[in-house]
Amino acid sequence: MAPTRSPLTVTLGSSGVTPEDVVAVARHNARVAIAQEALDTVAKVRAHIDELAHSEIPAYGISTGFGALANRHIPGELRTQLQKSLIRSHAAGMGPAVEREVVRGIMFLRAKTLASGRTGVRPVVLQTMVDVLNAGITPVVREFGSLGCSGDLAPLSHCALVLMGEGEAEGPDGVTYGGRGEAPVAELLAGHGIEPVTLAEKEGLALVNGTEGMLGMLLMAIADLRQLLTTADITAALSVEALLGTDQVFVPELHAALRPHPGQAASADNMLRVLSNSPIVASHRVGDSKVQDAYSLRCAPQVAGAARDTVDYAALVASRELAAAIDNPVVLPDGRVSSNGNFHGAPVAYVLDFLAIAVADLSSIAERRTDRMLDPARSHGLPAFLAADPGVDSGLMIAQYTQAGLVSENKRLAVPASVDSIPSSAMQEDHVSMGWHAARKLRKAVENLRRVLAIELVTSARAIDIRTQLSDGELLPGPAGAAVIGVLRSVVDGPGTDRFLSPELEAADRLVASGKVREAAESAVGILA
Repeated sequence: MAPTRSPLTVTLGSSGVTPEDVVAVARHNARVAIAQEALDTVAKVRAHIDELAHSEIPAYGISTGFGALANRHIPGELRTQLQKSLIRSHAAGMGPAVEREVVRGIMFLRAKTLASGRTGVRPVVLQTMVDVLNAGITPVVREFGSLGCSGDLAPLSHCALVLMGEGEAEGPDGVTYGGRGEAPVAELLAGHGIEPVTLAEKEGLALVNGTEGMLGMLLMAIADLRQLLTTADITAALSVEALLGTDQVFVPELHAALRPHPGQAASADNMLRVLSNSPIVASHRVGDSKVQDAYSLRCAPQVAGAARDTVDYAALVASRELAAAIDNPVVLPDGRVSSNGNFHGAPVAYVLDFLAIAVADLSSIAERRTDRMLDPARSHGLPAFLAADPGVDSGLMIAQYTQAGLVSENKRLAVPASVDSIPSSAMQEDHVSMGWHAARKLRKAVENLRRVLAIELVTSARAIDIRTQLSDGELLPGPAGAAVIGVLRSVVDGPGTDRFLSPELEAADRLVASGKVREAAESAVGILA
């Protein structure tokens, strides 16, 4: 969603990475380097795994089968085949390929876990994963396959299969390898000087037992929502301006002092600043017959602020998961190799669902403001549907239909995935998180929210322009509103007779996605929360 940036370099150490590192690699093609201390730690732990592999005592995932087949001891000569079979069989996803940024996020986050030294892989496995990332090679990961428990097994297996020179992948030029009638993935790797890995004991499990899929999508959703929440404050303020609402409900003494939710105070401050020095707002401060504005205007900071606080909570959970080294079994600092349940995605799944609820509500309140601006019974003097000639022209009537459809879908997407569970692996994995599915629907909900805000932006800007026209230029927006409308007018024309509207709404959507709406407001009133 954010604008393209120059490539950066992110260094993987044994102590973890930041959310910004994840976004830089996933979205902006940052190169990944591995710190020498991380490689040394990985090598040291691997030496211990090699000792266990040659021991007569069975060790889960090293000399045994997996999951419901963990009771079978696997002789040494079959262990390479065991690792290959694990990855090949678990790469069982179906459906459309997920987005490139999601796959890159998965791979980088798994590389982060491998670099922790808690998984027992050889340094060559970590290095190969990083080499594939740096080459711009993207494994094809399918939409369906993860239950969010035992890790995002199928998505991670599709990635691991590419390290073996198998499966499907897309090169940096967009050409796909490994499908029917296409060149093999090994040829793609060879073209970038990468030798496929032959997995040794423990390495198959280490590549697939993690929550990286759902965590990567959570981190990117948080990054998107932080930008969209400020944009929502801006479009809400423009709607207040367009509907001749008051700015006095946003003054600071009504928020932090009375109801100390930090998100609410931040959103109220944003809206007050965007409305500052507005001739439209000043024009009806005295003698206005309205006692109170509608909830969709007056309560905008309460709703957007609650969404802000929810994002902050989700970020806290994400930071904890980002600090984790999830594998099963895991190699502890004292050398013990212990089975555990840390791969269960519940902590991440819950906040993914929580965010979808907040996104649906934020979408809903924005749509209510749009509808109010189009209704002459409630818009305080604006023409029906903001049309040039109502009846002949339909104005933004169907834009609101589109917005309503997006809001309705977001309500469906707010139904939690994490309340569901379906048993698998012969009842060994009898409770799962569905976190991957929670993440997939949140991505769609965030995309829908962005489009909802783009339609509110187009509507409020047109309504303000019409106010200015009807007042012979006296009712002007404030400096922030003028700056935002100015940047919108570079891609969307002002009021007029009906025209092909879809390209304008798509252009507004791209403008919101670029961050330029926020930048325009900040150029007039300073940095917004």
